[in-house]
Amino acid sequence: MPVQAHAEEFRSPGTGENAAVGVLLSHGFTGSPRSMRPFAEHLAAEGYGVAVPRLPGHGTSWPEMNKTSWPDWYAVLDNELERLRKEHDQVFTVGLSMGGCLTLRLAEEHGTDISGLVLINPSVQTDDKRLALLPVLSRLVPSFPGISNDIKKPGVDEGAYDRMPLRALQSLSQLWKITRADLAKVTQPVLLFRSTVDHVVEPSSGRTVLSSISSRDVTETLLEDSYHVATLDNDAPRIFADSTAFIGRLSGLVIGQRDA
Repeated sequence: MPVQAHAEEFRSPGTGENAAVGVLLSHGFTGSPRSMRPFAEHLAAEGYGVAVPRLPGHGTSWPEMNKTSWPDWYAVLDNELERLRKEHDQVFTVGLSMGGCLTLRLAEEHGTDISGLVLINPSVQTDDKRLALLPVLSRLVPSFPGISNDIKKPGVDEGAYDRMPLRALQSLSQLWKITRADLAKVTQPVLLFRSTVDHVVEPSSGRTVLSSISSRDVTETLLEDSYHVATLDNDAPRIFADSTAFIGRLSGLVIGQRDA
């Protein structure tokens, strides 16, 4: 299945002193590396090693995504984490929406192999009672209308699917359940960004994460001028700057290398 032009993966090995740190970024459900590309380019310009893989079934077509499930998506990030651990002294993870859930799962399973997490509108549950019907619906109906481009900034396109693949969504709900059950295993420092207006992920997801993890170094930042895909929205510069400072503080390396 051909990969869409906007959905290419992004990697940078890092430069200078900050190359000792690798950062793994994960896009969200039905999205692609496009939603994380500006963030990744910012981190690469700071000298960090960066990886933004394309999760299976994403950046191609929604019927293709219906052939994949959460273990497929997780395996790609797990393998990328292993590679980054070999090439860098420390690794941080960054996740948007479902990507936040996947990186939380990585933190649960890999412990101190991950030095810190940046979460942007992480998705670990839904308040939509209709999803209780997913086990049946996903066998009868292939897709629903999609929820994409929840971006306040005019003229921005995240390149996500215009249909919601229900078999894949059913698998995502299983990932939510597994991840929520083990949130207490998360002990790494966490920087969580939450949009005050988000038409995709309810505030309960962020609250569940913050109330359930065991991390002692936790910062929640509210984004007042962005919707769900905040990495492409008006608050993106703040996310990039605060995340760079977070990584720099925890790694003890250079902050603002590109301006030096």
